[in-house]
Parts: sequence; structure tokens; C-alpha cells
Amino acid sequence: MYCIYNFFIQHATPEKFYIEACDDGANDVLVIDRVSTEMTLSGIKDIPPSGVTRPICGIMGTIRLVAGMYLIVITRKRKVGDLFGHTVWKALEFDVISYKKTILHLTDIQMQDNKTFLSMINNVLNTDGFYFCTDYDLSHTQQRLSNTSPDFQEMSLLERADQRFMWNGNLLREIIAQPELHKFAFPVIHGFIVMKPCCINGKVFEWILISRRSCFRAGVRYYVRGIDSEGHAANFVETEQIVQYNNSQASFVQTRGSMPFFWSQRPNLRYKPKPQISNDTNHMDGFKRHFESQVLIYGKQVILNLVNQKGSELPLEQAFAKMVNGMENGLIKYIAFDFHKECSKMRWHRLQILVDAVSDMQEEFGYFMVSSDGKVTSEQSGTFRSNCMDCLDRTNVIQSLLARRSLQSQLQTMPMLVLNTQLCASTVVTFTFDLRTGKRTHWGLVMDGWNSMIRYYKNNFSDGFRQDSIDLFLGNYTVDETESLTPLHVQKDYKFLLLPVIMVVAFSMCIICLLMAGDTWTETLAYLLFWGMASALTAAVIVVNGREFVDAPKLVQKEKMD
Repeated sequence: MYCIYNFFIQHATPEKFYIEACDDGANDVLVIDRVSTEMTLSGIKDIPPSGVTRPICGIMGTIRLVAGMYLIVITRKRKVGDLFGHTVWKALEFDVISYKKTILHLTDIQMQDNKTFLSMINNVLNTDGFYFCTDYDLSHTQQRLSNTSPDFQEMSLLERADQRFMWNGNLLREIIAQPELHKFAFPVIHGFIVMKPCCINGKVFEWILISRRSCFRAGVRYYVRGIDSEGHAANFVETEQIVQYNNSQASFVQTRGSMPFFWSQRPNLRYKPKPQISNDTNHMDGFKRHFESQVLIYGKQVILNLVNQKGSELPLEQAFAKMVNGMENGLIKYIAFDFHKECSKMRWHRLQILVDAVSDMQEEFGYFMVSSDGKVTSEQSGTFRSNCMDCLDRTNVIQSLLARRSLQSQLQTMPMLVLNTQLCASTVVTFTFDLRTGKRTHWGLVMDGWNSMIRYYKNNFSDGFRQDSIDLFLGNYTVDETESLTPLHVQKDYKFLLLPVIMVVAFSMCIICLLMAGDTWTETLAYLLFWGMASALTAAVIVVNGREFVDAPKLVQKEKMD
């Protein structure tokens, strides 16, 4: 297999960066010219003694901002565990270093824009969940890796990585273009990885969960919904559950993603914006592209749609079902399960209805398994594609139940469990309530309310910046140094500043009238009615024009917004 360096030292001079490979026997140095931005391969003898030196954990990539090019390096990492003898790391801290020694050549506006773009990059880097491995391909499932050719095995990790899950692909494009530099960089995935030793009946095994978040149509919950013209679903995640025992291994894969047609749910200050299905778009083209890709990669598809079958979510469920029927593809099956209706009033046991309904299909799909002697004994022939509105809470519950059922079968096959023995009797749920009594606790209610407030604030007043950060990081928007004004300078309508001020003043006057009553109660009432009406009317105008008052993305293209 193609080898990638594990240890690095960065040397910085005013003219160049030198990334020295420090593995045993290594003599290579990656040289980055800070003026021409050219990257070349050199030797240790070319490193000047005058450079500022420090150890780094790896290269995340490079990006161009208003002030020019920046180098992004990983400065701290933590070991997650060992996957088949390969160490998996979590990237914890990063450094974004300018090629330019000074930014005095920029105007005040350019300096401010550059500062904003830097804060966007750091916003993404500070998001929890970046993982990498220097000698193993984390971007592929066990089954995909087992079905590769010897030529594939000889490729560098950058060449063979699944582009859907390589979050630093845009940042590494210059290194990817020069194969001789591939040993200095590795793919970084975004998502979640946990590795836990477990023991059942005195037998110890390793339980591993890997969730890979797609970098195609990635974004925050409300600003990125549905699919794009290429069929990429918003917030698509591939989750793989792996079991290792006595050199044998088993893998079970599930997917989740936004409902794959053109719909949106833009924030507008309301707690739950009404979703809108596009009326002027051919949904079937993107829909077919999405599922043709899914069938090609994962085999048969069982869609588990968990949205409400009433209210504002009903049209989405009906559109999804209609499009599946319109495809007339025998490899795709659609199942709608109204999660909130079925499980209302704490009836969590009713989740078993769905689990039982798909049990035969889960048996048919099976899971990927390799025996202790390295022989593939079974493969997974299809996947469950789950979704709710956000692909979060409801989806988590259903995926955990299917994963538990698969885990039980795997442990019986290995064997660690006696046939027909139940692995766990309790139902996994995500809401904060007492599992023993099935009742919500007071503290749980408080925490749910607090989390709802935080989510509401983010949706309306910070998600635009977060979406811009993701688009800049992934290369959906590229900075042009020659532009005098970037899209950051969007002129707001006068209402944006004037109406909130009027509302705050009017509401404050109401409070003052209550605290400082007039000579008569009729005078006090008149003042209260006046200022109260002014406050209410202003609030109503703000709500009606809610989209103008939320923090909307500024960098994204129109196609991504609608």
C-alpha cells in the first residue's frame, strides 16, 4: 500500500514554508513558496537553519482569501483507537497561517472582509468531528474496500478516497494535482467515530461506529434542504457499525439524508417555518440521479420516511411517495411511518411495529462479514435510508434500533450470544425522560426547553454565518482577490434597523408607564394602549417580513438557497 508520512516538523522563513517528514528513514521536505505559492519536493539539506520550527500533526490544506493564500495545519490530535491495527486520530486544533508577511497592502474594507473570512474558516475548524488515519482509508466501508482491485490498493489515500466524505478535498486540490506530494497529506472525514471494547459472556470484542458526513450539499438544517441538480441530498450521512472479534469482523451500513427532491424551509422568525415544495422544477431528474447512485453504491434501498402524515409535513410525505411510485424501480421500497403519531404519549414500544415490518428485509440485506481466516462469508445487499425533517432525533432512534438488531445477529454468528438471546430489552430514545418509568422529568423538560431556545436562536440569528462558513470551506464559494466588494456587503433595507428599534422603544415605554403611573388610571391606560399597540404592530410587521430579519447566508448561490 502507498505509504503516507505520520510525523512532521514545520519550518517557516519569510520566503518559504518547509514541511519536513520525520518518519524513520524519511528525507523528504515539502517546500511551499510564500510568494509564488508553488509547491515542490526537496530534501532535508535545503532547510535553512534560521527558520521558526515547530511540530505539526499534518496538513489540512490551503485556501485563498482576500489577503492571499493561507496554509491550514493540524496542531493537536487525540488517538481514538485502533481499527484493524491502524491508528485513528481525531484532529483537535488547527492553525491558519498566511503566506503574506503583512496585510498592510489591503484597504480597510478588504482587511475587514479578510478577517470575516478567517473567522468563517475557524468556525468550521472548531466544529467537533474531524478524523483521519495516515495508513488506512476511513472514507470507505469495509465491504467497499473488500471489493477493490490490487491497483486500487496501490493508490495513495488522496486518489482512492470517496470524494463524498473527504472534507479537505477542496483544500488539498493543489497537492492532489502533484502525485509526488501525496505522501504529505491525507483525507480528513467529518462526522463521528467511537471505538469501545465490550464484553459478553466473558468474550471481549471491539464495537466501532463510524458516521461519515457528505461534503456534497452540506449545511445547516434550514438553509440546505432537499437535493441539488446532481442528485446530492442535503446532510447525507453514511453510518457503519463494525464488530471485531478474534480477527473476524462484521459491518452493517445505514444511510440518512434529506428528502431527495426540491424543497426548502427558510427561517423567517417563526419557531417552525413552513416547508415549501418547488413548483417550477423537474423533481424527477434529480430524484432519479440520487437513487440510481444509491442503488449503485449500496444495492437495494428501503426508504424509511418518519415525517408527520398531517400538517405542514404531509405534502412532503405525499410528494416523496408519489416520486418513488413514479420511478417504478423494484430495487426501491418506500415505507412511511408517522413517528410522532405512533409514539405519542410515551408509547415508545410502538417503534417495534416498524422494526417488525422491515425485519424480513433486514434479514435479506444481511451484513458484511469476514471470518477469522480472512474469508468473506457474507455481504450486505441493501441499505435502509432513513429520514425525518432534519435527519436527527427521529432518524437516530430508528437507526439505533436497526443497528441493535443487526448487532445481535452478528454476535450470534461469531458466536458470542446464544441463539434467540436478546441483546438488550430497553428501547433507545433520544428525548430526556426517565427510561425506568417512561415519564418526563422536570429537569428533562427544562433542558428540552433550553435546547429549543438555543436551536431557535441559531436557526434565525447565526446559521447564515455558519452556512457561509461551510460553503467557503468546501469551495462552494471562492474568494476573488480582485473584487473590490465581496458578497459580504449586502445592503439591508431600512426596516432591518428601524423597526426593531421602534419595537424596543415602544415596549420600554409600556414598562415605564406601568412603573410610573399617571395622575389618573385613564391616562395610564391610554399611554399603555398607545405604546402597546405600537409595540404589537411593529412586532407584527417584523414577523410578516421575517426573512429580512434573520441571519441569511451571503455567499451561497441562488440554487442553494431556494
